[in-house]
Amino acid sequence: MGNNDNLENLLRSGGLKAEPPGRKECEGLLRSAIDRLQDAHSPSLSFASRFDLAYNAAHALALTALRLCGYRSDRRYLVFQCLAHTLHLSKAQVRLFDLCHNRRNLAEYEGYMEVDDALLAELIAAADILLANVEQAIAREG
Repeated sequence: MGNNDNLENLLRSGGLKAEPPGRKECEGLLRSAIDRLQDAHSPSLSFASRFDLAYNAAHALALTALRLCGYRSDRRYLVFQCLAHTLHLSKAQVRLFDLCHNRRNLAEYEGYMEVDDALLAELIAAADILLANVEQAIAREG
C-alpha cells in the first residue's frame, strides 16, 4: 500500500505509531469484520445491535487498512480519518464513518441511541464496500 506524506505527518505529530503489519493480526481483524458485518445484515437483530456490529466491522476494516500501511493508532476516529490515505476513500465516505463514530460515542458514553434506519443502511453499505477494498489491498500485499 506504500507510505504517503499525510500518514508520515500523522506519525511525526504522534497521532500514529509506526509498526510493521502482522499478517495474523490483519487476518484476525478481517475475520472479525466479516463475521460482524454478516450479522449486521440480519434484520432480526435490534437496531442498536446491528449498528454496533456494522460500526465495529468498519472500524476493524479501517484498522486493517492502517496496519497494512505499517501504522497503528489508539484513536478510533483517526483510524477512520486515515481511510482517505490508506484506501483513498472520498471525503464523503470518511464523513459517514465519522458521523457513525459520533453516534456510537453518544450511545456508548451517554446512553443515547437515535434510531436512524437510513444511516444504518448507509453504514452497512459503506462497510460492505470497505470490506471489498480491504480484501483487494490484502490480495495486492499477498
